[in-house]
Amino acid sequence: MSTSLLYHGFGLVGYRYVRSTYEEGKVIFTVRHKREKLHCPECGSRDLILRGCSPRRFRTVPIGSKVIFLSLDVQRVACRRCDTIRQVDLGFADSRFSYTRAFERYVLELSKHMTILDVARHLSVSWDVVKDIQKRYLQKKFSRPVLKDLRYLAIDEIAVKKGHHYVTVALDLESGAVIFVGDGKGADALEPFWNRLCHSPAQVEAVAIDMSPAYMSAVLDHLPGATVVFDHFHVVKLFNDKLSNLRRDLYREAKDELQKNVLKGTRWLLLKNPGNLDEKKGEKERLAEALRMNEPLYTAYYLKEDLREVWTQPDKKEAEKVLDEWIRKASSSGISILTTMAEDPLRLQYRS
Repeated sequence: MSTSLLYHGFGLVGYRYVRSTYEEGKVIFTVRHKREKLHCPECGSRDLILRGCSPRRFRTVPIGSKVIFLSLDVQRVACRRCDTIRQVDLGFADSRFSYTRAFERYVLELSKHMTILDVARHLSVSWDVVKDIQKRYLQKKFSRPVLKDLRYLAIDEIAVKKGHHYVTVALDLESGAVIFVGDGKGADALEPFWNRLCHSPAQVEAVAIDMSPAYMSAVLDHLPGATVVFDHFHVVKLFNDKLSNLRRDLYREAKDELQKNVLKGTRWLLLKNPGNLDEKKGEKERLAEALRMNEPLYTAYYLKEDLREVWTQPDKKEAEKVLDEWIRKASSSGISILTTMAEDPLRLQYRS
């Protein structure tokens, strides 16, 4: 085997081919360091003393259906310049692992088209090997995303481990990339992110958050020039929570047993999108009856549907018109949940 094939086929530079052997369907290529190519892994000096070898075998890319290994006595050297005693760097592999970098690249390429289990079976390696290769690649590529081009930011918290633990996530809304994950929830979890962001040249124009006062305060402190946006999900969720409270209050205050029976069990019907109501189960009829018998609930329900229209508008100008009209209706309704929703926090979603 020529030195050129070692380089072009397996990415080996600075090695000599020694021999090929065959073991139970495996092909083992034995290679050796070129003495003149050895250098100190710390200072790069070639003034070295050889201090023995450690035999290693590395899995590399297959040839056809054949499993291929590279066998090498990894050289240990003592440097006369810096007094370091270490194994030399291999170049073609990380000495912590039993496979080459070329094999890692091959696994990642296959992973674009196959499951972890399929890749493992195809290459006759364990599931853990494929998973570890993918994990290191993702950590290297995404663990510290570049913030310099960040313009539109979203911040939210999610529950993990069945709700017993929370993480706070920051997202680049243009690229869709997760740019930060903080342990816990609330403003404190974002402190490491703000520290990184203040040292970057990023010009954040808008931040989407929920209506948490802690998030509001943190964003206004660290990004005073950015527009604060309350997204569709959180605004509608807030309204739905208030709508549920209104239904509960009406049920508690109802003196007529018939009215109570009509309101009972209608919570999820109020929260569903009208198009998702199941006609076969009579959900539309049950909801219509509850709304007919309770005027405040009727008004609140249909204003909830009107609120969704803000996000269907073609541009900011039209959205402002729809929102201003919604605020006018809500403010004049005399229903507490609507007048509360019509106050300034809602207006922040289009303030520039």
